[in-house]
Amino acid sequence: MGVSGCGKTTVASALARQLRWAFIEADALHTPANVAKMGAGISLTDADRWPWLDAIAAHIEAARASGRPCVIACSALKRAYRERLSRGHPDVRFVHLRGTFDTIASRMGGRTGHYMPVSLLHSQFETLEEPGVDENPIVLSIDRSVQDLVKEVAARVS
Repeated sequence: MGVSGCGKTTVASALARQLRWAFIEADALHTPANVAKMGAGISLTDADRWPWLDAIAAHIEAARASGRPCVIACSALKRAYRERLSRGHPDVRFVHLRGTFDTIASRMGGRTGHYMPVSLLHSQFETLEEPGVDENPIVLSIDRSVQDLVKEVAARVS
């Protein structure tokens, strides 16, 4: 979890490969209307996000029911979003990739082909509610290598 550009997809996909778990890119579950809205530089509202979060939660429930763990790259910026995703299951863990605005803006400025413009990064930071200790998050600085981040998360979730 974390703001756009923090490395969620890169870290989550590498983690899934290492653990041999399924990988889901939550951005792929956005409606075309949400993608168009963000592409136009318009922040999503909670009303825009609820159906998207429900679709992700359905994937989590299916993975839990089948006994096949998965790793999902998802912003999950607010506590209410994380609660909606986990549905009270303590085995659903959140890894918060934390970085500074300047570092992430620089990363976003260098990427191509993504619908999320750097202009929405301020709204992402404004929306972000850092996970509380009671949520049992794994909080990691994005200043570390992808390999180090994956190694630490893998050790803490397996």
